[in-house]
Amino acid sequence: MNIRPALLSFASFLALASAQAREPQGPCLLRHGDVVAIVGDSITEQKLYSKFIETYLLASSEVSDLTCYQLGWGGETASGFLGRMDNDLMTLKPTVVTLCYGMNDGHYVAYEPSIGKGYGDPLTKVVTKLKGVGARVVVGSPGVVDSNSFKKIDPAVYNDNLGHLRDIAHQIADANGMRFANVHDTMMTSMISAKKVLGATYPVAGGDGVHPGENGHLLMAQAFLNGLGCAGEIAKIEVSMAGNAKASAGHEVISATNGKLKLKSTRYPFCFHGGEKDPSGTVSILPYTKFNEELNRFTLTVSGLTSPKADVQWGKTKKTFTRQQLEAGINLAAEFIDNPFTPAFDKLSAAVANKQNFETLMIKGTLNPLRRLPSQLPGDKAIEGAVNTIITSLGDKESELQKLVHAAKVPVEHEIVITAAR
Repeated sequence: MNIRPALLSFASFLALASAQAREPQGPCLLRHGDVVAIVGDSITEQKLYSKFIETYLLASSEVSDLTCYQLGWGGETASGFLGRMDNDLMTLKPTVVTLCYGMNDGHYVAYEPSIGKGYGDPLTKVVTKLKGVGARVVVGSPGVVDSNSFKKIDPAVYNDNLGHLRDIAHQIADANGMRFANVHDTMMTSMISAKKVLGATYPVAGGDGVHPGENGHLLMAQAFLNGLGCAGEIAKIEVSMAGNAKASAGHEVISATNGKLKLKSTRYPFCFHGGEKDPSGTVSILPYTKFNEELNRFTLTVSGLTSPKADVQWGKTKKTFTRQQLEAGINLAAEFIDNPFTPAFDKLSAAVANKQNFETLMIKGTLNPLRRLPSQLPGDKAIEGAVNTIITSLGDKESELQKLVHAAKVPVEHEIVITAAR
């Protein structure tokens, strides 16, 4: 990948960002039983894109028997994480790690080569160390600052800086045979497109210009899920109006009669919420990203229709489609935002959020300083014993929360009704 040269305007950058936002990543990086660590700075510690990633992996991906941890730390740089990774990360024995640094590494000034070196050198050491223990790594670029709400310096100047850091992250990933997540261009492309319609004040990188709402975090999750190689084919449901139906793995056809189909599913579509202009929800950004096309295909195909149009009811919502649309296949996840999976998805997401909140308390608030005590007080058996007791208790609590997360994913029975439209 070529280093991005001189400062580009937002308009000039759009074509470049669109081309680079999603690059071929190869097959799914995940394996059964993986331990996935989601690592980064305060944006990671917001526990939004990390929640979206974990919920997606458990509910929607082709490999769901995973254990995930969130290791965000406010204000951190790649160098800062290098200093704590043995203490906080390696003890978890991760097999897959996502990294998202650069926002603070750019120091909120215009780019200069020393910034790139200060970011690239420690990030290289982090990736090399993870490679040494056999972990599979997705090296994420930094995101963007908002073109309206970021006020520290000219946002175009700082996004240029972050673009340089994106290129460095990509080069480090390539040099080490690791995956790359293009968070920067994924966010930039959608930010430009969304603001053209919703207005300049619609924030994609948050009210402070740095910390996104759920809209921006969905874009970040999209970049990392693409980097992980998630296929995005969640369901393929084929219905014949003559009465036959079949569904892909993760979905059981219970009955199919005269366009009325009952199913039981263990793979969920990713579900969204919020208003059409609300940056604190995920719905508002959907028209300006390809999340559903790339990662959330829950496809219904109908054959044997005799009418030019048909109504499809899924849950409480009914929509009309042409025969040609249904024969080609419609994406139920995109067409039906409020769908039969939403309650179950929300319960799973809440369980993930509860667990990730505990992980911040456990890792950042307790284990990080606690593990250092024995070395500071060598030979003190009482301290050593107390530390081990607390570590064991925290591990037991974390295991309980992990079990609750997996228990929250339950099969969903749902019905699709197809009738000729008037």
